[in-house]
Amino acid sequence: MDSRDEEGIASLQSILSNTEVIHIYGAGLNPERPAHSAVGELRDRGWAVAPLHPKDGGATIKGFPIRPELEDGITPEVVVLFLAPERARAVVRNLIIRFEREEFPLVWFQIGAEDEQARQALGEMGVPFVEHDCLVRFAERHSLQCGLSPLPQQWFLQTASENGDGCSIWSAHSSDSASLNRPLEALEWVGSLGDLSQSNHTIPRYIRSLKSDDETLQNLAVRLSGEILT
Repeated sequence: MDSRDEEGIASLQSILSNTEVIHIYGAGLNPERPAHSAVGELRDRGWAVAPLHPKDGGATIKGFPIRPELEDGITPEVVVLFLAPERARAVVRNLIIRFEREEFPLVWFQIGAEDEQARQALGEMGVPFVEHDCLVRFAERHSLQCGLSPLPQQWFLQTASENGDGCSIWSAHSSDSASLNRPLEALEWVGSLGDLSQSNHTIPRYIRSLKSDDETLQNLAVRLSGEILT
């Protein structure tokens, strides 16, 4: 998809304005990295952002929790790759394995992440992708905003108990106020309310099993916050 011709621009504007959450691979705690600053710039335009970084999971960037990986059950709408080409290729390969054409996300290769093998694979699959442009700069050029902003976004964190008794601590947070470093104790799960409802990870499935018929998942997750789970 060409981000410079009229048809491509119109299509991208429609996709992005109707997207609520943008997943960014390579967004970690290092403030020198463009992926880190992109989180705040996209947030300022109304998007919720899901940073993905294998080493910084459980910490936050501009209020959003960093996920260590894209969990099974989560279907992203837009995936942005701030990665070296070989790592971008591995992400694309994983997406191709996991998603059918009808549910495949828009893949955006940030400048420097382009990979010919990944490009060919996406082209053969017939799914949209963008290269040779910056998502943040594209949004600036066309004055794009999230059409239906989900902000502030509520999210949840589970870590191992600090006393080593095998229990866990479940906590609730908001993107407008959270500021966390990497947890001192083992990270067991982190994600938004949307992740909690969709993920096939053991912990979200367990939390969902605790919901009564007359209780929303959000009310349950908030009610459990601050409690020790065994």
